[in-house]
Amino acid sequence: MASPTYRLASMDPDFIMGPSMRGVRFLLEFAKVDEALRNWSVRSTIVVFGSARIREDGPEPHPRWYAAAREFAAIASKRGGAHLSAKGERFNVICTGGGPGIMEAANRGATDVGAPSVGLNITLPHEQYPNGYSTPELTFRFHYFAMRKMHFAMRASALVVFPGGFGTLDELFEILTLRQTDKSPPMPIVLFDEGYWRSIVNFDALVAAGMVAQADLDLFRFAETPEDVWKCLLAGGLRPYEDIPEPPTAAGEEFR
Repeated sequence: MASPTYRLASMDPDFIMGPSMRGVRFLLEFAKVDEALRNWSVRSTIVVFGSARIREDGPEPHPRWYAAAREFAAIASKRGGAHLSAKGERFNVICTGGGPGIMEAANRGATDVGAPSVGLNITLPHEQYPNGYSTPELTFRFHYFAMRKMHFAMRASALVVFPGGFGTLDELFEILTLRQTDKSPPMPIVLFDEGYWRSIVNFDALVAAGMVAQADLDLFRFAETPEDVWKCLLAGGLRPYEDIPEPPTAAGEEFR
């Protein structure tokens, strides 16, 4: 009875963490988050990406970017439907990677107006830790980047991307590829601070080289202020909860 083989499989950490159970662990990371979001009646999210290295008290333009992300998240949370509706549903809830920098700013903006927000953390050797503003019951930790990305995409009604580095670029182009290939539903995508983005990505050169079509550049827009971001989202098809027909269709059903 003392042998590890006698343990119930579900109570045996050595077995569960072994290589043969990798698929099960992947499923668990999906199911745990999915169940929690359903329990909180989160029907759709506005995903906010941006650098973990941007600080409120950092060198310019870091404070400007931080303040803009915070203000935008407050606007979106207040106007988009993150508060529980009369029918007990939440729409356009702010969702970030749950860490510092722009992620903290966006979760903080939702907190400023008393709205919940989601934090999808990832276990990393350095840098990543949960900020103090994502709703505790909606703050999660992942081992697998792929499952984290799936949760970002499957409920997203919109994507807003602030300046960032490798991780932000990875997440941005992941969503752009899903949209370009029609593997995800249509959604507005807004890049904040056109000068920054054009300085690090030559979008026009991609078109000139025949790597993407001119129409692919219409998948996203640029904005310079938090209010402009919100206007771009509405112009791109984002629907505040009052405008969503009954019964609403959950964003990302195509990911089933």
